[in-house]
Amino acid sequence: MAGQEQLQPRRNRSENPEPPGPPEPVAPQASARKAELDADIDSVLDEIDGVLESNAEEFVSGFVQKGGQ
Repeated sequence: MAGQEQLQPRRNRSENPEPPGPPEPVAPQASARKAELDADIDSVLDEIDGVLESNAEEFVSGFVQKGGQ
């Protein structure tokens, strides 16, 4: 395969899209909901870390397939 060339698609300069504008402001309700979800996700991740710290081998073995299952 030493003599083969790889061709890359070329774009016309006239087809370049406009860069995206500034993000739209987030409503206060949406940002409060996001903060709540972030806190929930953080608590779940902390719980997973706790399980892994106490017995990582047992946690991982629960996900291992045995006998083609």
